[in-house]
Amino acid sequence: MPGNPVIGLVTATMLETVPLIGDLALREWESEPFVVYGDDRIALIISGIGRANAAMACAYLIQTRRPALVCNLGASGATDRQCRLGESYHIARVIEPDRPDLRSGLPHEQVPDVLDGFALATLATQDKPLRDPAERGKVAMHAQLADMEGAAVVQACRRFHVKCFLFKFVSDTPDHRQSDDIVRNIELYRDTHSLFFKDFALPRLLSLIG
Repeated sequence: MPGNPVIGLVTATMLETVPLIGDLALREWESEPFVVYGDDRIALIISGIGRANAAMACAYLIQTRRPALVCNLGASGATDRQCRLGESYHIARVIEPDRPDLRSGLPHEQVPDVLDGFALATLATQDKPLRDPAERGKVAMHAQLADMEGAAVVQACRRFHVKCFLFKFVSDTPDHRQSDDIVRNIELYRDTHSLFFKDFALPRLLSLIG
């Protein structure tokens, strides 16, 4: 399916995306059915929150822009206190705690592509945000981070045979249960994550597509 020397970026919300648009000097291309920004090397789509939105947006991006590879970027919650606020991680494995295998009962797993040289983490993707400490503790047995889109992006990319990379930053920990706290933390740390992607991840990814 991939055919253009373009990197596709999938983000969930404008809240997370504002610094990326500025740091990468992207211009708006479309507003419907999804908001899309881009230039001659980047096509960025804002999916909306949740797996269904992420899968639809990723498929739309692949079908319309035919990127050589896709990245999912954005905020994630830490399942315990080992991952600190604002830290960026490269995702090596994605599980879906609310999608158990029928036979084993283990969470369904998606495996993204991985670059060396980055701090790695396992991501849990589910449609319900992690707020309850007990629920975080259960997910922490399998993953260090949690979001609501990553697994869907990987699955869509695999369906279309497109390479997929995930980079997430920590927007909340077990100490942050309120939506206002999470929004404030995203605003505090999104700029750092954007520069991390621009300065460290993007050059590596561009080298993959020539």
